[in-house]
Amino acid sequence: MDSTTRLIIKSVTWQTTGLLVMMLIGYLFTNSISASGGIAIASAVVGFISYFMHEMAWSKVRWGRRWTPTQTSL
Repeated sequence: MDSTTRLIIKSVTWQTTGLLVMMLIGYLFTNSISASGGIAIASAVVGFISYFMHEMAWSKVRWGRRWTPTQTSL
């Protein structure tokens, strides 16, 4: 299992890579740094919100989960 720090670093590098790739794609289509930056930022925000909503929906699905009893405090 990865440490929390490792997961954070992986997430940041993944998001940065995606932002740069989207900016490059935007630049190839628009030939404008500012337009491609706007596209990349909008894509990052929409992607984050979509992923969050996707995870929220899947958190309600019980299929494929292993059930483990939890301890309760008295």
